[in-house]
Amino acid sequence: MEDQELKQQIEELQEIIDTHDNIVFFGGAGVSTESGIPDFRSVDGLYNQKYDYPPETILSHTFYMRRREEFYRFYREKMLITDAKPNAAHLKLAELEKAGKLRAVVTQNIDGLHQAAGSKVVYELHGSTLRNYCEDCGAFYDIHYIAESEGVPKCEKCGGPIKPDVVLYEEGLDMNTMQSAVSAIGRAQVLIIGGTSLAVYPAAGLIDYFSGDKLVVINMSPTSRDRNADLLISAPIGKVLGQIRV
Repeated sequence: MEDQELKQQIEELQEIIDTHDNIVFFGGAGVSTESGIPDFRSVDGLYNQKYDYPPETILSHTFYMRRREEFYRFYREKMLITDAKPNAAHLKLAELEKAGKLRAVVTQNIDGLHQAAGSKVVYELHGSTLRNYCEDCGAFYDIHYIAESEGVPKCEKCGGPIKPDVVLYEEGLDMNTMQSAVSAIGRAQVLIIGGTSLAVYPAAGLIDYFSGDKLVVINMSPTSRDRNADLLISAPIGKVLGQIRV
Protein backbone atom coordinates (compact mmCIF):
# COMPACT_ATOMS: atom_id res chain seq x y z
CA MET A 1 0.00 0.00 0.00
CA GLU A 2 1.23 3.46 -0.88
CA ASP A 3 2.15 5.53 2.18
CA GLN A 4 -0.11 8.33 0.97
CA GLU A 5 -3.10 6.00 0.69
CA LEU A 6 -2.47 4.58 4.17
CA LYS A 7 -2.09 8.08 5.58
CA GLN A 8 -5.45 9.04 4.08
CA GLN A 9 -7.13 5.93 5.50
CA ILE A 10 -5.72 6.63 8.97
CA GLU A 11 -7.13 10.15 8.76
CA GLU A 12 -10.52 8.65 7.86
CA LEU A 13 -10.25 6.40 10.92
CA GLN A 14 -9.29 9.42 13.02
CA GLU A 15 -12.42 11.23 11.84
CA ILE A 16 -14.62 8.22 12.74
CA ILE A 17 -13.07 8.00 16.22
CA ASP A 18 -13.33 11.76 16.78
CA THR A 19 -17.05 11.81 15.96
CA HIS A 20 -18.19 8.74 17.95
CA ASP A 21 -18.02 7.77 21.61
CA ASN A 22 -19.41 4.23 21.60
CA ILE A 23 -16.73 2.19 19.85
CA VAL A 24 -16.12 -1.54 20.29
CA PHE A 25 -12.98 -3.34 19.15
CA PHE A 26 -13.10 -6.97 18.02
CA GLY A 27 -9.64 -8.49 17.66
CA GLY A 28 -7.68 -11.65 17.05
CA ALA A 29 -4.16 -13.04 16.80
CA GLY A 30 -2.92 -10.27 14.50
CA VAL A 31 -3.18 -7.82 17.39
CA SER A 32 -0.51 -9.73 19.31
CA THR A 33 1.88 -10.72 16.51
CA GLU A 34 3.63 -7.35 16.89
CA SER A 35 4.30 -8.40 20.50
CA GLY A 36 6.08 -11.53 19.27
CA ILE A 37 3.20 -13.97 19.79
CA PRO A 38 2.76 -16.21 16.72
CA ASP A 39 -0.45 -16.26 14.71
CA PHE A 40 -1.88 -19.78 14.43
CA ARG A 41 -3.00 -19.42 10.85
CA SER A 42 -0.25 -17.35 9.24
CA VAL A 43 2.39 -18.90 7.00
CA ASP A 44 4.75 -19.16 9.97
CA GLY A 45 1.96 -19.90 12.43
CA LEU A 46 1.54 -22.97 14.58
CA TYR A 47 -0.82 -24.66 12.12
CA ASN A 48 1.94 -24.80 9.51
CA GLN A 49 4.56 -26.40 11.74
CA LYS A 50 5.02 -30.15 12.13
CA TYR A 51 4.16 -32.10 15.27
CA ASP A 52 3.19 -35.70 15.98
CA TYR A 53 -0.40 -34.48 16.03
CA PRO A 54 -1.98 -31.38 14.45
CA PRO A 55 -2.25 -28.46 16.91
CA GLU A 56 -6.06 -28.58 16.58
CA THR A 57 -5.95 -32.17 17.86
CA ILE A 58 -3.55 -31.43 20.73
CA LEU A 59 -5.60 -28.42 21.80
CA SER A 60 -8.86 -30.37 21.91
CA HIS A 61 -10.80 -31.42 24.98
CA THR A 62 -10.52 -35.09 23.99
CA PHE A 63 -6.72 -34.94 23.70
CA TYR A 64 -6.47 -33.05 26.99
CA MET A 65 -8.47 -35.73 28.76
CA ARG A 66 -6.60 -38.67 27.19
CA ARG A 67 -3.02 -37.48 26.80
CA ARG A 68 -2.38 -34.79 29.39
CA GLU A 69 1.40 -35.19 29.48
CA GLU A 70 1.62 -34.58 25.72
CA PHE A 71 -0.92 -31.75 25.94
CA TYR A 72 1.18 -29.95 28.53
CA ARG A 73 4.43 -30.49 26.64
CA PHE A 74 2.93 -28.69 23.62
CA TYR A 75 1.09 -26.13 25.76
CA ARG A 76 4.20 -25.06 27.66
CA GLU A 77 6.34 -24.89 24.56
CA LYS A 78 3.96 -23.15 22.17
CA MET A 79 1.14 -21.49 24.10
CA LEU A 80 2.78 -20.00 27.18
CA ILE A 81 4.42 -16.66 26.45
CA THR A 82 5.45 -15.14 29.78
CA ASP A 83 7.57 -12.21 28.59
CA ALA A 84 5.40 -10.58 25.88
CA LYS A 85 4.66 -6.86 26.25
CA PRO A 86 1.68 -4.86 24.92
CA ASN A 87 2.31 -3.18 21.58
CA ALA A 88 1.04 0.08 20.07
CA ALA A 89 -2.38 -1.41 19.30
CA HIS A 90 -3.00 -2.62 22.86
CA LEU A 91 -1.80 0.67 24.32
CA LYS A 92 -3.92 2.84 22.01
CA LEU A 93 -7.07 0.83 22.72
CA ALA A 94 -6.50 1.30 26.45
CA GLU A 95 -6.02 5.03 25.83
CA LEU A 96 -9.25 5.22 23.84
CA GLU A 97 -11.14 3.48 26.66
CA LYS A 98 -9.71 5.90 29.22
CA ALA A 99 -10.79 8.81 27.02
CA GLY A 100 -14.37 7.53 26.98
CA LYS A 101 -14.34 6.56 23.30
CA LEU A 102 -13.96 2.78 23.48
CA ARG A 103 -16.58 0.85 25.44
CA ALA A 104 -15.16 -2.67 25.18
CA VAL A 105 -12.53 -4.94 23.69
CA VAL A 106 -13.79 -8.31 22.49
CA THR A 107 -10.80 -10.58 21.92
CA GLN A 108 -10.12 -14.09 20.69
CA ASN A 109 -6.62 -13.90 22.20
CA ILE A 110 -5.63 -15.68 25.41
CA ASP A 111 -2.49 -13.69 26.26
CA GLY A 112 -3.87 -11.01 28.63
CA LEU A 113 -2.03 -8.20 26.81
CA HIS A 114 -5.09 -5.93 26.60
CA GLN A 115 -5.34 -5.89 30.39
CA ALA A 116 -1.57 -5.49 30.69
CA ALA A 117 -1.89 -2.35 28.54
CA GLY A 118 -4.56 -0.95 30.87
CA SER A 119 -7.86 -1.92 29.24
CA LYS A 120 -10.57 -2.54 31.84
CA VAL A 121 -13.53 -3.89 29.84
CA VAL A 122 -12.15 -6.93 28.01
CA TYR A 123 -14.27 -9.89 26.98
CA GLU A 124 -11.96 -12.87 26.44
CA LEU A 125 -13.96 -15.24 24.23
CA HIS A 126 -11.38 -18.02 24.42
CA GLY A 127 -10.21 -17.55 28.01
CA SER A 128 -6.70 -16.77 29.21
CA THR A 129 -3.39 -18.57 29.80
CA LEU A 130 -2.96 -16.32 32.85
CA ARG A 131 -5.68 -18.18 34.75
CA ASN A 132 -5.52 -21.84 35.73
CA TYR A 133 -7.72 -23.77 38.14
CA CYS A 134 -7.60 -27.08 39.99
CA GLU A 135 -10.29 -29.31 38.50
CA ASP A 136 -11.07 -30.77 41.92
CA CYS A 137 -11.05 -27.90 44.42
CA GLY A 138 -10.99 -24.84 42.13
CA ALA A 139 -7.77 -23.33 43.55
CA PHE A 140 -6.25 -20.64 41.31
CA TYR A 141 -2.75 -20.84 39.78
CA ASP A 142 -0.99 -18.26 37.62
CA ILE A 143 0.87 -18.71 34.33
CA HIS A 144 4.25 -19.01 36.04
CA TYR A 145 3.12 -21.97 38.15
CA ILE A 146 2.18 -23.84 34.96
CA ALA A 147 5.32 -22.77 33.07
CA GLU A 148 7.60 -23.93 35.88
CA SER A 149 5.79 -27.21 36.63
CA GLU A 150 6.61 -30.55 35.04
CA GLY A 151 4.31 -33.14 33.54
CA VAL A 152 0.69 -32.60 34.47
CA PRO A 153 0.60 -29.73 37.01
CA LYS A 154 -0.96 -30.74 40.31
CA CYS A 155 -2.77 -28.67 42.91
CA GLU A 156 -0.68 -27.96 46.01
CA LYS A 157 -3.81 -28.05 48.16
CA CYS A 158 -5.56 -31.24 47.10
CA GLY A 159 -3.35 -32.88 44.49
CA GLY A 160 -5.94 -32.54 41.72
CA PRO A 161 -5.02 -31.80 38.10
CA ILE A 162 -4.83 -28.13 37.06
CA LYS A 163 -6.50 -27.01 33.82
CA PRO A 164 -5.82 -23.78 31.95
CA ASP A 165 -8.80 -21.41 31.75
CA VAL A 166 -8.71 -21.51 27.95
CA VAL A 167 -11.45 -22.77 25.65
CA LEU A 168 -10.18 -25.91 23.94
CA TYR A 169 -11.55 -27.29 20.69
CA GLU A 170 -14.82 -29.19 21.37
CA GLU A 171 -15.54 -26.95 24.39
CA GLY A 172 -18.24 -24.30 24.48
CA LEU A 173 -17.58 -20.61 25.03
CA ASP A 174 -18.50 -19.06 28.36
CA MET A 175 -22.09 -17.86 27.99
CA ASN A 176 -21.73 -14.82 30.27
CA THR A 177 -18.73 -13.62 28.27
CA MET A 178 -20.59 -14.24 25.01
CA GLN A 179 -23.68 -12.36 26.18
CA SER A 180 -21.62 -9.39 27.37
CA ALA A 181 -19.78 -9.26 24.03
CA VAL A 182 -23.03 -9.51 22.06
CA SER A 183 -24.54 -6.71 24.14
CA ALA A 184 -21.52 -4.43 23.63
CA ILE A 185 -21.39 -5.07 19.88
CA GLY A 186 -25.15 -4.65 19.53
CA ARG A 187 -25.05 -1.19 21.18
CA ALA A 188 -21.91 0.07 19.42
CA GLN A 189 -21.93 3.01 17.01
CA VAL A 190 -18.60 1.89 15.56
CA LEU A 191 -17.13 -1.61 15.35
CA ILE A 192 -13.43 -1.90 14.59
CA ILE A 193 -12.36 -5.41 13.54
CA GLY A 194 -8.61 -5.84 13.76
CA GLY A 195 -6.00 -8.55 13.40
CA THR A 196 -8.39 -11.41 12.74
CA SER A 197 -9.22 -13.52 9.70
CA LEU A 198 -12.73 -14.06 11.14
CA ALA A 199 -12.30 -17.80 10.48
CA VAL A 200 -13.05 -19.07 14.00
CA TYR A 201 -16.66 -19.66 14.96
CA PRO A 202 -18.73 -19.06 17.00
CA ALA A 203 -16.56 -16.02 17.87
CA ALA A 204 -16.62 -14.55 14.35
CA GLY A 205 -20.42 -14.82 14.27
CA LEU A 206 -20.66 -12.09 16.92
CA ILE A 207 -20.06 -9.53 14.15
CA ASP A 208 -23.63 -10.23 12.96
CA TYR A 209 -24.96 -8.39 16.02
CA PHE A 210 -23.47 -5.07 14.87
CA SER A 211 -25.95 -2.62 13.37
CA GLY A 212 -24.23 0.70 14.08
CA ASP A 213 -22.93 3.54 11.91
CA LYS A 214 -19.43 2.50 10.84
CA LEU A 215 -17.71 -0.84 10.34
CA VAL A 216 -13.91 -0.63 10.14
CA VAL A 217 -11.71 -3.60 9.17
CA ILE A 218 -7.95 -3.45 9.76
CA ASN A 219 -6.23 -6.67 8.71
CA MET A 220 -3.26 -7.76 6.62
CA SER A 221 -5.23 -10.42 4.72
CA PRO A 222 -8.79 -10.41 3.34
CA THR A 223 -11.72 -11.21 5.66
CA SER A 224 -15.31 -12.24 5.06
CA ARG A 225 -16.47 -8.78 6.17
CA ASP A 226 -14.37 -6.68 3.81
CA ARG A 227 -17.28 -6.06 1.46
CA ASN A 228 -19.37 -4.66 4.34
CA ALA A 229 -16.66 -2.34 5.66
CA ASP A 230 -17.08 1.43 5.54
CA LEU A 231 -13.30 1.62 5.91
CA LEU A 232 -10.88 -1.17 4.97
CA ILE A 233 -7.19 -0.88 5.87
CA SER A 234 -4.66 -3.56 4.87
CA ALA A 235 -1.79 -2.77 7.23
CA PRO A 236 -0.40 -3.94 10.58
CA ILE A 237 -2.82 -2.88 13.28
CA GLY A 238 -0.14 -1.51 15.60
CA LYS A 239 1.13 0.72 12.80
CA VAL A 240 -2.39 2.00 12.17
CA LEU A 241 -3.64 2.53 15.73
CA GLY A 242 -0.28 3.87 16.84
CA GLN A 243 -0.91 6.95 14.68
CA ILE A 244 -4.35 7.72 16.10
CA ARG A 245 -4.58 10.85 18.24
CA VAL A 246 -6.67 10.60 21.41
